[in-house]
Amino acid sequence: MNTTLQEAVQQQREHFTAILGRKLLKLAKTCALVLPERTQLEALLTQELSHIDYCKHLYVLDADGLQITANITREGADHSHFGRNRMERPYMQEIVGHTDFKLSQAYISRNKKRPSLTGIQVIRGLTGERIGFLGADYDLRELPGTADIYQEPQNWRQIKGDPAIRGGLFLQSRAESVMDTQMDDVLSLMCELMIEHGVFHGKLHFSSSRATLWLMDDPYSYRILSIDDLIDPDICLAYPHRPYTERAQVPPTKIRAVFDLFRELRFADENVYLRAGSLNICNGMVALNFSCDGSHYLPYDDFLHKNVEFWFGTL
Repeated sequence: MNTTLQEAVQQQREHFTAILGRKLLKLAKTCALVLPERTQLEALLTQELSHIDYCKHLYVLDADGLQITANITREGADHSHFGRNRMERPYMQEIVGHTDFKLSQAYISRNKKRPSLTGIQVIRGLTGERIGFLGADYDLRELPGTADIYQEPQNWRQIKGDPAIRGGLFLQSRAESVMDTQMDDVLSLMCELMIEHGVFHGKLHFSSSRATLWLMDDPYSYRILSIDDLIDPDICLAYPHRPYTERAQVPPTKIRAVFDLFRELRFADENVYLRAGSLNICNGMVALNFSCDGSHYLPYDDFLHKNVEFWFGTL
């Protein structure tokens, strides 16, 4: 099942909320019996920390958000946080007056500057009044992953760029690049590399006359081809022949059509023109960057259905 970015985040949050909420509620009830005795609270937190997986710190605050214990860690007690007022921290603002337990939004920790989460559980007295808070801090890099890898949405996305560039758009005009003068050979070579030599993602930088390539055989590194490389068919010898990948969403017969439309967008207007365009055959997405610094991401078939007039009416 495809999972979006926000769905993946929500799955993780629900998973940790369910696990942590039960454990902190139980511990908070025990803390209420000895609060505000610091020695007893720290002994209790030290004892229980080993039963709360992945937790970095446990601590107790009074009803006003003032820390009345040390930070209890697996290496021992860190007394430097005793007396700290946490009421202004984002995770405290999210809980007061709303709920008895809250898993915070992720934030950058004050000390180690890492993405972190904090779970806050209200501690209540015998008559139900709020007498304190129990806090548990987590380092995101140490939490286990439970959600599916999210998938990019397959829809047109437009992102506006630098307003200074957009403001001066009509004070500039396209300068002919070396790639512009060799366009037929460049596009033919790019098609050959993608169809016959295992290139699954190719980006043409028209203004700077270069290309960047990602190969199925080595997807973690990219290659940079100069204009001299891009007009030399001999470079195909450096890339072993590979069958067209079964993961491709773009039919090989459509690759040339995508690159030909790049050419049209490059030459259609002297002020608004394509600076760079890319095609990923595995996710089927086209990316465009124009002289106005606007960027667009959309499926290849949507791209082919839009004519040149469409683009210059939406930029």
